[in-house]
Amino acid sequence: MKHVVVLGAGRVGGAMAKDLAPDFKVTVADRSEAALARMQAAGLTTLAADLSTPDGVKAAVAGADLVVGSVPGFMGFATAKAVLEAGKPLVDISFFDEDCFELDALAKQQNLTAIVDCGIAPGCHNIILGDLSRQWDRITSFETLVGGLPVIRNWPYEYKAGFSPIDVIEEYTRPTRYVKDGKVVVFPALSEPELLDFPGLGTLESFNTDGLRSLIKSFPGIPDMKEKTLRYPGHIEKMRMLRESGFFNKEKIRVAGVEISPLDLTTALLFPMWFMEEGDEDFTVMRVTVEGEKDGRPVRHQLNLLDRYDRATKTTSMARTTGYTCTAAVRLLAKGGFSRKGISPPEFVGQEPGAWTFIREDMAKRGVVFTEG
Repeated sequence: MKHVVVLGAGRVGGAMAKDLAPDFKVTVADRSEAALARMQAAGLTTLAADLSTPDGVKAAVAGADLVVGSVPGFMGFATAKAVLEAGKPLVDISFFDEDCFELDALAKQQNLTAIVDCGIAPGCHNIILGDLSRQWDRITSFETLVGGLPVIRNWPYEYKAGFSPIDVIEEYTRPTRYVKDGKVVVFPALSEPELLDFPGLGTLESFNTDGLRSLIKSFPGIPDMKEKTLRYPGHIEKMRMLRESGFFNKEKIRVAGVEISPLDLTTALLFPMWFMEEGDEDFTVMRVTVEGEKDGRPVRHQLNLLDRYDRATKTTSMARTTGYTCTAAVRLLAKGGFSRKGISPPEFVGQEPGAWTFIREDMAKRGVVFTEG
């Protein structure tokens, strides 16, 4: 039985560890005693580890056959680099800001497979696009709408963070890249708001976020590509107000003789309000639309997802959709269904015949079901 080390025992990392445990020997590494205690209560092997340093990461993965990365985005690149330097294959969901291909030479030098950005979006939508790209003659447009939201809408933000809250704020501040008429264009995050109706949910608002990531490099011939995040109506204006007022700035300012980062103050106030308590129910909604040509005819493919909190296992929908994409990729890797060496964003996985079918079916076994639009 292969030994999988999961780096990070947070909400998503914990869900992945539990999902992998029946099929692998699993160890969960984290420095949080409370998080590790929850894993121990679930019957999992744990390891107290400081993942903020390369030496700490290398020590944590020393006995692993395969590593799953689930640390906050600001730690992701350094963590992935340390895992590869330790000679371990990797499947990662940390969504770090740096260019993943900067690690490609290292991964190839070590003869390792490393799948990055392997969550729901980025992740699943990349795999879908990769799968269609090998079947169609040409793809002309690609759009993803995706969001994770609480069922109960509490004022003022009507939002709970289904993953690392600091990574949520990154979505509101990181410039947005998408492709229009064959050119990469850059807009501020939270731009181009739209109101959209979703069956069973009602009206949500969408806004630009930087979710295309590696797809811009992988598919330079697609003339139109866009990814947008979904929230309850009104959320955009609240976040824009905070951003434009400086509350998300990292540079320290002096207040009453004390130096403090506005972002540190904002997170101290916001995160308790955004924290998902045990039993808080959420849902994930996603719509992927791809258009193109096949056999000389126009084709259009749409996949929809509406996933909800699992009351039986008390697993949030965001942990399920993000985590089970990653664990499906782990199983694909373990059975030899994908073996490309180097850094592989999920679209490379999708281009492997049968990979998307395997991942989609593996997720469906866990109740995460995509339907045709």
